[in-house]
Amino acid sequence: MSTFLFGEIIFGPVASRRLGVSLGINLLPKDRKLCSFNCIYCECGLNPGKDAPSPQLPTRKQVATQLERKLQEMQKDGKLPDVLTFAGNGEPTLHPDFAAIIDDTIELRERYCPQARIAVLSNATRLHRPAVFDALLKVDDNIQKLDSALEDTVQLLDQPQGRFSLTDTVAQLQKFKGRVTIQTLFVKGHYQGQSINNTTEEEVQAWLQLLQEIAPREVMIYTIARDTPIPTLEKADSTTLHAIANRVRALGIKAQVST
Repeated sequence: MSTFLFGEIIFGPVASRRLGVSLGINLLPKDRKLCSFNCIYCECGLNPGKDAPSPQLPTRKQVATQLERKLQEMQKDGKLPDVLTFAGNGEPTLHPDFAAIIDDTIELRERYCPQARIAVLSNATRLHRPAVFDALLKVDDNIQKLDSALEDTVQLLDQPQGRFSLTDTVAQLQKFKGRVTIQTLFVKGHYQGQSINNTTEEEVQAWLQLLQEIAPREVMIYTIARDTPIPTLEKADSTTLHAIANRVRALGIKAQVST
C-alpha cells in the first residue's frame, strides 16, 4: 500500500485528529524515513535499507528560520496554530540538536503565538539521553509511544532498531512523574505468519497495569487512519477503542479516542 513522506521542514498547518490546528516540524530528512523503530503500520513507510545514502538532516538554523517565516505568514493572515508539533519522517529526538531546537521553538512561540502549545510525538527510545529527557520536560505535550506491554508484541509491531528494553523504557517514562502523555495505536491483522491484535484482554490488562505504573496525565488511543506499508493490518473498531478508553478513565487517567 502507498505511504507518504513530509517533503518540507515546516509543514501544514493540518487538522490533527488529536491536537487541533497543528503546524508540523520535521527534523528528519525530506526524502527518506529515519527512525529508531520500524513500525509496520507507519504512514511514512518502512526504514530504508543499510545501503541507503546517508540521511541529510536540517540544521538548527534552517529549522528556526523556516519556522519563524511560517509563523510570520500565519500571524499576518490572522490564522495562528493551536500547536507546534514535532513529528515528520521518523523519530524527532534523533536529531543531534533536538534540545537546542526545542529552546529555539519555545522562544519563537512566545514571540508569535504564545497561546500555542508545543508537542513532541516520540517513540520513547531516546529518553535515556539527559538532554532529550530535559527538553521534553519543557514542552506542553510530551507524547510518548507505548503500543503494548508485551515485549513480543512491541518487537513484532514496532520493530525496534538496535537494542531495546521495554522494562527500561517504562522506567524512563515513570521518571516524568506524570508530565507525559501516552499514545497507543491499536490494530489487528497478521505479519510474517504471526497474528497481531493488541486489543485482546491479555494485551489490554497488561497495558493498563503499565499505565498505572507510569501514571501519565493523559492517554491518546487511536488506530490506523492512512495506508500502511504492510497491507495485512486492520483498523481496531470504534467500539473497542472507546471500551478501552473507559477502562483507562476508570483508573483515574484522562483518555481521548481518535478513530
